[in-house]
Amino acid sequence: MSQPGSPYERPPTDGSERPLMWPWEHAAVGYLLYSLWTRARTRDPPSDLAAVAVLFGTLLPDLIDKPLSWGLGVFQTGYAIGHSVFVAAPVGVAVGLLAARTDRRRVGVAFVVGYWAHLAGDVLNPLRNGNPPSVDPVLWPAVIGPPYEESLGLGRGLMYFGDLFESLQTVDSVTLIVAYLLIPLAAIAVWIADGLPGFALLGRLRRWLRTE
Repeated sequence: MSQPGSPYERPPTDGSERPLMWPWEHAAVGYLLYSLWTRARTRDPPSDLAAVAVLFGTLLPDLIDKPLSWGLGVFQTGYAIGHSVFVAAPVGVAVGLLAARTDRRRVGVAFVVGYWAHLAGDVLNPLRNGNPPSVDPVLWPAVIGPPYEESLGLGRGLMYFGDLFESLQTVDSVTLIVAYLLIPLAAIAVWIADGLPGFALLGRLRRWLRTE
């Protein structure tokens, strides 16, 4: 007997299911929050390392949970240990203390802001579909979502992209801009205004690889 797919992950096709928050949206929210924070405190834009740290923090929960769930079957949904507040809270405190001891406070704060922003985004994401926030996806192992209807492996990500493309065909332009593009475009604009922090590291990496 098949079980219902996880409401934590299935993209909206008829407006009745919980929408995904996409990686670029998590990255955009995390960067905006950190850029505003660091400018409010120091009036300086994010450093190269801080920009990379906030990006890594925003992606980390999915980098942990999606492969462990979709690829290895360790968890029955893609919202597990990486998304859990019971893990994120002590990890954030530990990273903050370590960053303070090593004089990397801004980098540590950037990572924690990105990490915690990812969890907050998943909790608040239902609002854009007119639904109330849901804390269930960040309460593992106290709350565990139902298993998927079928096992697709890592191909589940491709299915979600297909569903996204299909759903965007029927979305009006105002909804498309406000619900899907506004925050990513704002983050890109702020990143450019900040001087493209983190971009210089790519050049350094290329030069380092050429010397190897």
